[in-house]
Amino acid sequence: MSEPISEPLPDRLSIDPNSPYFNESLIQRGVGILFNGVEKTNVEEYCVSEGWIRVSAGGKARDRRGRPLMMKLQGTVEAFVKGEPPAS
Repeated sequence: MSEPISEPLPDRLSIDPNSPYFNESLIQRGVGILFNGVEKTNVEEYCVSEGWIRVSAGGKARDRRGRPLMMKLQGTVEAFVKGEPPAS
């Protein structure tokens, strides 16, 4: 079992090390995302207050820097630590 987090999860988090919203220690603990009530496992970045997630568009499509193309989806976003029940 993981230790409980003493601080709340950030409003915005990214798994891209080049992003200013990257937090390696939180990502290693395991952060889960509920998007419109469904757990998503392919989220690259999220923002709870603005209500969006970024996911890979899939396929071989790449941007001009060689990274996978991303789609921004709008909806209800809830972040939780994996292994702990989501706050309801």
